Order: sequence, then structure tokens, then C-alpha cells
Amino acid sequence: MGKNRLALLPLIALLSGCGLGGGSGGSSSGSLDAAALTRAVDARVIRAVDGDTALVRIRDATEYVRYIGIDTPETVKPGTPVECGGPRASAFDHRLVDGRAVRLVFDRERRDDYGRLLAYVYAGGRFVNAALMRGGYARPLPYPPNTAHAGLFARLADRAGRRGVGLWGRC
Repeated sequence: MGKNRLALLPLIALLSGCGLGGGSGGSSSGSLDAAALTRAVDARVIRAVDGDTALVRIRDATEYVRYIGIDTPETVKPGTPVECGGPRASAFDHRLVDGRAVRLVFDRERRDDYGRLLAYVYAGGRFVNAALMRGGYARPLPYPPNTAHAGLFARLADRAGRRGVGLWGRC
């Protein structure tokens, strides 16, 4: 094989993996295979599910996205009561992302044990994960190896706690 053709092999491999695949769980109409998930993808939010999860459309697939590094109180988890601060966190997330174009940026792992995509979410230039932390709607949840912003989230939680906002003032 000639030198030019060898140089094209990585591009061909990338492009051939960009279709929809039959990935595991976490999606409602087809899921993207791992090769289709580069470092970041654009998506449209169908709706926020709760404070730290959204249902999005990427190309022709719908996917659940779990926000990396944060945890908001439960509102929709089966068998779990609605937790203090959960409805406020969920309402804030709805205001930030519902119906919006977002950029999903991945860390080391692309999916969790439930098949959901794991991402840092950006909407209109706003870092959604950080906005939830800054407002006191979430607590840090560092989960190695996805810890690129763990230090930032810890600082934002500390500031929210000192100001007594969100969870830190009500729960």
C-alpha cells in the first residue's frame, strides 16, 4: 500500500464508525456506537429528565445523558422519594437546556453502567454542570476516571456552601 493510502487509514476508520450502532441501553431509539462518539458532539435537548440527566437527539438517535461530576437530589428515581432540593434543581436544569442546542464533551469514559452517555454539557456558551454547582443545585460527584473538572466542581460547591445557596441553604 502506498504512503498516501496508509495516511488515509485512520480517517477511513473514523468515518466508517460514524453510523448508528446497536449500543447497550440508555437510549430510546437507536444508540450511537462508541466509534461515533469523538471527543465532543453537538446535540439538541429534547428535555431535561431531572437536575443531572437530559434526553437528547444526536443525529437520528435519542440518548440519555448523565452530567459528569455532579449529583442533584432525586426527583424521578423509581422507589426513591423526591429529595429536598430535587424539584428546584430539575426546574433550573429545564430552564438551562430544554429544547436547546448543546455541545456534549466527553471525558475518559463515554457511558455509565446504565448505558447513558456521560458528558460535560454546554448550552449557549454556558457550562451547565458548573452552573448547577454554582447555584447550589448539585453536589460534586467525582467518579474516576472522569475527573477533568473535579477541582472546579469542588470549589464551586464550597462557594455555594459558604453563601448558603440552593441545597446548602434549604436542605
